[in-house]
Amino acid sequence: MALAITDATFEEVVLKSTKPVMVDFWAAWCGPCRMVGPIIDQLGEEYEGKVVVGKVDVDANQEFAAKYGVRNIPTVLVFHNGEVVGKQVGVAPKQTYADSLDALL
Repeated sequence: MALAITDATFEEVVLKSTKPVMVDFWAAWCGPCRMVGPIIDQLGEEYEGKVVVGKVDVDANQEFAAKYGVRNIPTVLVFHNGEVVGKQVGVAPKQTYADSLDALL
């Protein structure tokens, strides 16, 4: 299961993480987000202990979505050492997300 990340926890969980971090920016009303959500949850389980996998509800938490220029959802950003090193906008196959994590491990 992916971690729920908020504006209040983003810096601690994402930017200060010593592990790679995958963040899914989504909203409950977004159809494509509902397709990506289960993939992100699976990756959270499969990479547990190696990678931090989380979700940001952009309706409730707009600060970091705005900071990273998230204009379309779902947008999945991959962070390493506090920097964005990968970006996927829209729905992609699970392997696409896994490959971006594998490249950092």
